[in-house]
Amino acid sequence: MKRLTPNMAVEDVRETVEYYVKNFGFKLVMAVSEDKSSVGDELVDGKEYIWANIMSGEVGIMFQRVDNLKEDVGNFFDTIGSSVSFYIEVEDVDALYASVINSVDIHKEIETSWYGMREFYVKDPNGYILAFAQNMS
Repeated sequence: MKRLTPNMAVEDVRETVEYYVKNFGFKLVMAVSEDKSSVGDELVDGKEYIWANIMSGEVGIMFQRVDNLKEDVGNFFDTIGSSVSFYIEVEDVDALYASVINSVDIHKEIETSWYGMREFYVKDPNGYILAFAQNMS
């Protein structure tokens, strides 16, 4: 195995991409417009999107609009969101926490766990839980 890149079902691809770019420093790698006439690395005003891929370092996430994902893969879920959580290791968890505390939905405040990871959890606009952590040992 080489890499895991989750493809998360979302209601609004643009809103989700903008959330991750603004709050966590991800970069848009590719987005596909609803009519599939536009594929690029920026979101164009006035276009709706069905899929996007973002990256930060070695961490990649894909977002696909619910209806389009069900069309591509079939109906394998009823709801989106908190059925899975994502654990992302970062260089400076305290700095990241300070930069987002007033702009995201904090699900669990920052703390150092019994297993030596300093971490906090957020809930994204689609209900997904993201943990951001730094090894303190």
